[in-house]
Amino acid sequence: MRLIMIVGCFLVAGLHMATGQEWLTDFEEAKKVASENDKPIVLVFAGSDWCVPCIKLEKQILHTSEFQKYAKEHYILMKADFPRKKKNQLSKTLQAQNNVLAEKYNRSGGFPLVVVLDKTGNKLGETGYKKVSPQSYIKLLNSIIQ
Repeated sequence: MRLIMIVGCFLVAGLHMATGQEWLTDFEEAKKVASENDKPIVLVFAGSDWCVPCIKLEKQILHTSEFQKYAKEHYILMKADFPRKKKNQLSKTLQAQNNVLAEKYNRSGGFPLVVVLDKTGNKLGETGYKKVSPQSYIKLLNSIIQ
């Protein structure tokens, strides 16, 4: 029985990784991948270990299979995280990059902030957490892109 549960956990994790979109953390890489694939960048500013609306956005929308499946085909996903807990601190290089991104795209310092960029990094629009379905959130992002 225990072996079956372990195998089941690995299968579920494998399926999640197979259908999920990778979240990039390097902005230059995100622009490169976006240009190569002619896709917009969805840049999420989050406080992953302290911001309740950020956690809700991830759980209720961004990490759902519906959103992940659609995003894999239509967006390049990037996360600029600003954790507060010592155990979750980012490398100095990554933190510096995220600070520069915040200075350019999130001057108000709001969290969560979802910024939609074209493939070269030009801002198309922004939104935040909305208590809507993943499908409605996809429609909102697409309305910014068009």
